[in-house]
Amino acid sequence: MNTTPRLVEVRRNALKQNDALARALRERFRDAGVRVFSVVSSPGAGKTTLLEKTLTRLRRQWRVAALVGDLATENDAARLARTQAPVKQIITGTVCHLDAAMIERALDDWNLDELDLLFIENVGNLVCPASYDLGEEMRLVLLSVTEGEDKPLKYPTIFNTADVAVITKIDLAGAVEFDLAAARDNIQRVRSGMQIIEVSAKTGEGMEEWMGLLTARLHPHTHSQIWQLADHGD
Repeated sequence: MNTTPRLVEVRRNALKQNDALARALRERFRDAGVRVFSVVSSPGAGKTTLLEKTLTRLRRQWRVAALVGDLATENDAARLARTQAPVKQIITGTVCHLDAAMIERALDDWNLDELDLLFIENVGNLVCPASYDLGEEMRLVLLSVTEGEDKPLKYPTIFNTADVAVITKIDLAGAVEFDLAAARDNIQRVRSGMQIIEVSAKTGEGMEEWMGLLTARLHPHTHSQIWQLADHGD
């Protein structure tokens, strides 16, 4: 007996339900005035390190928080909690992605009116998260220089569903002989015109552009000033 049509229908229904809930979440975020950015990448691409640096800087000027997805541990949430921003871990078990229902449950005891910016760090995976809308305003896909230049060609769907590509660990590009020009070209081949940011959370290279991208969504006319406050303020 061929069960494939049944499996396809179940998947379609699940995605339809997720999309409906994501639309409701997006409206809820909009009503509360909170900007929501999701971050996706392969394991080890530097999502947590970049978010730790980002939350530390932004929380001096803005009310920021993070939801963190992982299969089994709370290690990433523990790291982000050091920033003193509100952080909550979502344990997915065997599920290789976050979905809108998980986000809704995680927000049960949070007052969105008390936030300006919410980050959602997805499970380390470049396949499953591509299909699931989380109600975010902007999806950021990270590619580290240690992964190789062909990741966009291998995983085009996640790059097509993201708004900005972030090349991380740029300080290691020379050591691992990463071809930056080829990586940029591959991203553009998959999604022409996609914005690309190159950063190193370790050295600070590219962080001004990264912070400017985020704060421009919060206050379009003063993001350069906010970056300076966030980076150098006490």
